[in-house]
Amino acid sequence: MKISALASGSSGNAFYVENNNSAILVDDGLSFKELNQRLNSIKKNTDKIKAVFITHEHGDHIKGVDVLARQLNIPIYLTKETAKNAFICSEESLINYIKNNESFEIDGIKITAFAKSHDCGNPVSYVIDSKKDKKTVGIITDIGCPCKNVVENISESDFLFLEANHDENMLKNGPYPYFLKKRILSDKGHISNYQSAVSVLENANPKLKAIVLSHLSETNNTPDIASKTYKKIIKERSDLKPRVFVSTQNRATPLFDI
Repeated sequence: MKISALASGSSGNAFYVENNNSAILVDDGLSFKELNQRLNSIKKNTDKIKAVFITHEHGDHIKGVDVLARQLNIPIYLTKETAKNAFICSEESLINYIKNNESFEIDGIKITAFAKSHDCGNPVSYVIDSKKDKKTVGIITDIGCPCKNVVENISESDFLFLEANHDENMLKNGPYPYFLKKRILSDKGHISNYQSAVSVLENANPKLKAIVLSHLSETNNTPDIASKTYKKIIKERSDLKPRVFVSTQNRATPLFDI
């Protein structure tokens, strides 16, 4: 199984997952042109993409979905509440409703939705299993707190894309208005570098190979601060030695071979 964060942040999100001769996207907050450019940067294209799975209705996760589905004639998977709030305009035949803890399989890629805490209608994150490689990848962003579902899926993952949205001091002392700071810091907002790292420290399995810090704020965080916070905290466990990478808004990560 191969995977890349094509984009991760407040302006657009998309994850590319490939196994055998098929691929899926988790979210598509990019224009079709930008999506193709990001895929080209990792020497891929849209040919293998068989479906797109949506986490929630915020624009940075869905703004490219309708065009993508029409261009490729592929199904969209999302919760009924997300579909209602997102105003997806694609043909009804392409819309597939999913439920929490429901799994789908596409050419050896098993993808399972699980509920999370975020300020929208029935949001989900996904855990992806490869039958061939017997590996599990968690794609867990836009979470206000490390709830039971998040913790369980952190503990089962061999590879994680996990939110590390902000440095608390930068957020509290930064330019955002009070209401927005309050929203981000709430249990339905976004988790900080510290919360993210402690979640891994307390729950990760020693088999965890790597973590890609995701959905970093461009205003209230930096890759250097996020990485240093993580490395300082997780070194408290001698049995836990994952490599730490950072995804960004402006370019795709490498295509990781899980």
